[in-house]
Amino acid sequence: MTLQDVLLSVAGLVAVAGGLAVVTTKQLVRAGLWLVVALGAVAVEFLLLGAEFAAWVQVLIYVGAVVVLLLFAVMLTRAPIGRSTDLDRPALPAALVGAASGLGLSALFIAVFGQFRVTPPAVGTAERIGGSVFDDWVLPFEVLSILLLAALVGAIVLSRPSAPPADALADAVAQGSSR
Repeated sequence: MTLQDVLLSVAGLVAVAGGLAVVTTKQLVRAGLWLVVALGAVAVEFLLLGAEFAAWVQVLIYVGAVVVLLLFAVMLTRAPIGRSTDLDRPALPAALVGAASGLGLSALFIAVFGQFRVTPPAVGTAERIGGSVFDDWVLPFEVLSILLLAALVGAIVLSRPSAPPADALADAVAQGSSR
């Protein structure tokens, strides 16, 4: 077992622990911060595997943009930031279903792909990756950006205080002028 294997195992454990903390915490802002920890650990795994571009994309896009957008939307909508009492649900059935699904998928992957050896692909350059992103994946990229923009506009609309009805405003003006 090499040092890289040990570091990959530690980063994997940190990612799994961060993911568990995301779904078990009762505070929304802390869940967002635990998501930063989990996604950062995945970026460390990319770095350890020699995929520097994927690691920096992970940091810039997921940690830098998605988590900030999540926290920004929470603050804009004035969602309760403290403990949420409506999140108290029985955890045992969900844990059993999650464990059974994970074990089943692990057994399936080992049975199907256990005999194959994966040869690493040729090292890609930033130019090749950029060409692939902007040639093959430009439409999903643009759709995602429009979706995020719509979510941001929706959060802003939801955060605005509702205006009083026009009749109530006219009555208030009439009462003020009659005094």
